Amino acid sequence: MTAMRSAEEVFTHHGQALGAENLEDIVSDYADDAILVVQGKIYRGKDGARAVFTQLLQDVPQAAWDLDTVFADDVLYLEWKARSKGRHVDDGVDTFIFHNGQIRVQTVKYTVQQD
Repeated sequence: MTAMRSAEEVFTHHGQALGAENLEDIVSDYADDAILVVQGKIYRGKDGARAVFTQLLQDVPQAAWDLDTVFADDVLYLEWKARSKGRHVDDGVDTFIFHNGQIRVQTVKYTVQQD
């Protein structure tokens, strides 16, 4: 079923799962061989995605998200902001590459700031 999802559909699910802080739903959007380059470190597969999003959800728990997306076929450029109690991110930038209805590659850069 995942092979039938468009990049936009995958990202819609991804955003909903992130907003709900449902870690396993977030991870389900990633290919088994996904590559994530986050803050200069490389993470691989679903375990890597789980580690990345465990950290992000700790960095900005129960956040309100502001997303600005640009899709080009199976590529997404994303600028984002997140605001949670006592912390915020104003400079989030991600790039996604989708393949077969899943996230195959993602890059992430953000800075957590204290209020």
